[in-house]
Amino acid sequence: MRLVLFGATGFASGKILREARQRGHEVVGVARHVESLAEPREAGSLHDEKFVLDATAGAGALIVAIPGRPMPDGTKLFDAVPTLFATANRRGLRIGVVGGASSLRVADGGPRLIDTSEFPDEFKPEAGAHAEVLAALQEAPAGVDWFYVSPPANFGAHAPGERTGSYRLGGDVLVTNADGNSSISGDDYAIAFVDELERPAHRRQRFTVGY
Repeated sequence: MRLVLFGATGFASGKILREARQRGHEVVGVARHVESLAEPREAGSLHDEKFVLDATAGAGALIVAIPGRPMPDGTKLFDAVPTLFATANRRGLRIGVVGGASSLRVADGGPRLIDTSEFPDEFKPEAGAHAEVLAALQEAPAGVDWFYVSPPANFGAHAPGERTGSYRLGGDVLVTNADGNSSISGDDYAIAFVDELERPAHRRQRFTVGY
């Protein structure tokens, strides 16, 4: 499958890029600055509709791994949602989004992670921006095929973890282990993400992963 990965220089995106290529997929890495990326790569922006349409010719999926926070020019991920929908319709491809954890509930019937007292105030603007994107996807036109993968609470370059080859799936509630910890390694998150690309099980849905 040909995949076009926007935001390819990040932590999660780098893991997804490597996992997909190891499985034999052609992955085009897209970023504003591509010097650190191996070929195939393209310098561009998700906010440039013509570029996105041209870059996704022949692709089976468009992967979005871009932070929700505003870019230096003031644009944010939510502003690119119309381009995502237009591209999905024109190209007939699937949209996969590396999402945020803050909109997950801490337990069945419990508050969202972002609404708990423990959630740091400094992270709320970006967390809220990603929640906006999820809400927009959930209202997408019927013909748009998408999925959104929320990571667990403890995930990122600060806690890269090790590859185990296993994970557990969840819906709108954080996946936690017997000790109450919510985590997954970058490699295992990527395995779950690419598994969904290869064997779609969550069409037009958000899901989460963890141990």
